[in-house]
Amino acid sequence: MDSIQIRFAVSLVTSFLLAARALKRKSVDLSGVLVGIPVMVIHMLAGYRFAALLLVFFFTSSKLTRLGEERKRDIDAEFKEGGQRNWAQVLANSAIAAILVIIFAAINGGQDRCLDTKQSSLTTGLLGGIIGHYACCSGDTWSSELGMLSTSQPRLITTFKTVRKGTNGGVTIDGTLAAAAAGFVIGLAFVLVGLLTTECAGDVAWRQLLIIPIASAAGLCGSMMDSLLGATLQFSGYCTLRKKVVGKQGPTVIKISGMNILDNNGVNAVSVLITTLLTSITCMYVF
Repeated sequence: MDSIQIRFAVSLVTSFLLAARALKRKSVDLSGVLVGIPVMVIHMLAGYRFAALLLVFFFTSSKLTRLGEERKRDIDAEFKEGGQRNWAQVLANSAIAAILVIIFAAINGGQDRCLDTKQSSLTTGLLGGIIGHYACCSGDTWSSELGMLSTSQPRLITTFKTVRKGTNGGVTIDGTLAAAAAGFVIGLAFVLVGLLTTECAGDVAWRQLLIIPIASAAGLCGSMMDSLLGATLQFSGYCTLRKKVVGKQGPTVIKISGMNILDNNGVNAVSVLITTLLTSITCMYVF
């Protein structure tokens, strides 16, 4: 068997094992599994480093989603045990990266590459975009999940006025630091796995470390972008009946902020797209 066949077999086995685990722990529902399995196979076929980024995002996000569930149940109007992400949420957090991964694999024939514009500006831009994508997704999830558990009251990013926990666009210091930490972890994972999968020249190899602060900035930028979009284009209101912040208008809902233009998946997709582009451009300039 050649390397592609082996990688395909490994990707299928790994994907189904992860899917079974995720269903059991209620991290995703059945629709999320049906979308997630092909996404995982695509990432692993393109390169183990891409699969590593996806897995780091998935495992850390799932763990943080389950952290403090009882407290989150009292805050989040759309709380689901374990998170139970559906197909739309899976796509919002993986579709752009999957497209970039496919393009990368088509150009490089399934071989991993270094961040190096002297070798290929396009490849470097694609790698930067994929890293930025998962730094943004992780940053948003870490900041949201840990921000809800913060002892401090969130402030709306557009006005800096205090708002109720669960308000779209609300930020805390804890959540902001978590977003940067999430990006750092994504960048570190990219570098560490790259040591095993990629051969870079000496000077190029050392420069790969620069992706760690870039990914940290992408995690922070993605979280801030998500908060800004959430505060302006996503509706938040306080339901006097349920005593919770909700995302839909109604007769018992008092508006807090935002217009009813994007839902949570739409906000995630737009913030991911913008952060992916910015990180891609940054990498083509730095490397």
